[in-house]
Amino acid sequence: MKRTLIRSGILLVIAGLLVSGTWAVMYPGSEDPKNIRYVLWKYGLCEMDLDRAAGNMIGDSNRNALVLGKTREQLRKQFGYLLSPDEVSPYLREFYSSSGRKRADVSFIRTSPWMVVFKNGKADDLVLVKG
Repeated sequence: MKRTLIRSGILLVIAGLLVSGTWAVMYPGSEDPKNIRYVLWKYGLCEMDLDRAAGNMIGDSNRNALVLGKTREQLRKQFGYLLSPDEVSPYLREFYSSSGRKRADVSFIRTSPWMVVFKNGKADDLVLVKG
């Protein structure tokens, strides 16, 4: 019985390594939202550079699930820090000013082009600032 459990455990580890290795070969780009590191980070199973994670969100079709409904504190825990409109680059500040959300409660994810609009203390909208 003990040997069977040990063999099963070893086989699971080998299978996991094979799947991880194959996945890493298929999606090697660190900017690819299907990159194994980013996928594992989304589920809290791996650490990664948080600026890179915010960048990977651009191609992630399920990016809203990472942000919407979360509080500022939850987003800080996930992304490290948020910036106010006064703390971001002039380009992002101008976008915010001209977006019709001048009085909205917003924060930006790190130095990325992601603007989070809060309503009642929770993320209500995720806006990609692009020119």
